[in-house]
Amino acid sequence: MYNFLQKFHSGWAYLALLLLVVAVINAIIGVTSKKEFTGKDRKIALFALIGTHTQLLIGLILYFFSPKGFAVLGQMSNAELRLTSLEHPLINIIAIILITIGWSKHKKLVNSEAKFKTFAIFYGLGLLLILSRIPWNLWF
Repeated sequence: MYNFLQKFHSGWAYLALLLLVVAVINAIIGVTSKKEFTGKDRKIALFALIGTHTQLLIGLILYFFSPKGFAVLGQMSNAELRLTSLEHPLINIIAIILITIGWSKHKKLVNSEAKFKTFAIFYGLGLLLILSRIPWNLWF
């Protein structure tokens, strides 16, 4: 079960990152081109939200099954174990909270530019945080 979850978590990460990158680029294009916010733009952001939340759920399940997750929490002297047991989950939870805040804030806004700007900022920060804590050496 552990191997399946690990492969699924790694595989889904590609999709989640792709959706998030597309949402951020779409938001930046929307801000810079001053285009109208449409249903297509909302769906792009929604798919990124769903993709990252799915990745979070898979990751939380994996965290408790993994020998490099909760089982080794507290071993701060080993950089690899610290990354997988503390930094990766904590920073990614913060990133997904920011993405969720961005989604919630956009619903209250009327102006298209403000909606795009909200997605660009919150989804962009979330993307940067996620990219900063990917265990690249375990991924490739």
